[in-house]
Amino acid sequence: MRFPRVVMALLVGSALAVGGALMQGVFGNPLAEPGIVGVSAGAAAAACIVIVLGLTVLGSWTLVAGAFLGGLVATAVVYATARQGGRTEVVTLVLTGIAVNAVAGAVMALMTFLGTNQTREEIVFWQLGSLNASRWAEVGVAAPVILVCLALTVVVARPLDLLSLGEKPARHLGVDVERLRIGVIVMVAILTSAAVAFTGIIAFVGLVVPHVIRMIAGPGHRILLPASALCGAVLLLYADTIARTAVPYADLPIGLLTSLIGGPFFFYLIRRMRRGAGGWS
Repeated sequence: MRFPRVVMALLVGSALAVGGALMQGVFGNPLAEPGIVGVSAGAAAAACIVIVLGLTVLGSWTLVAGAFLGGLVATAVVYATARQGGRTEVVTLVLTGIAVNAVAGAVMALMTFLGTNQTREEIVFWQLGSLNASRWAEVGVAAPVILVCLALTVVVARPLDLLSLGEKPARHLGVDVERLRIGVIVMVAILTSAAVAFTGIIAFVGLVVPHVIRMIAGPGHRILLPASALCGAVLLLYADTIARTAVPYADLPIGLLTSLIGGPFFFYLIRRMRRGAGGWS
């Protein structure tokens, strides 16, 4: 009975961690994470709409499909807005992601206001994240999508290493920077949407895990990406175990737990990096 939940924890943890590593690599920013392009907020807003309106177009899969499509649509809006003259403006993309997150937050607040007590409770627990509803049917849908995207990261590892030298040097070394950005953003959107659609919002995994791996193994993406997948999977598995057992006869929301632990730990990482190397490299 618990094994599907274990497998889902491994899949979601690896997806979120690799998504964070990809975002940090393609934008050259240590604070980049999947949520920066609005994918998590878009998925949450769509899920809230499905819950409040009681949509059942696809039966029990309506909520999952709505959240998945919401994440992809939010990412598409952010990317289309940031793209101009055949290039993607990174600053515009980040600012647009902030705006999309704000709009999605307003949609979630509106749905919470319009909903009944039952739907409000469902919205709150969905936003906090949980692996409690994981079954083999959900694992069977999430696993192929996440595993294929994780396998494709092998293709972008070397170009991301070259991009870390700067856009112009990367272009001179044969990297199509724009195509690389498009491919990475699409991969991150699919990975995060697939994870969020089944578990709700789980924070800080995609932000903290790549930092830890980078401090241990260095910035090379050939090691960073698979190591982030492994560390993210193990981290979320242990976090879910704590969520199941910390409080007797209760199941803590795993998103709440990762935020409570990940937030202070991230402050510690920032202070350590500033005292040591002077920043992120």
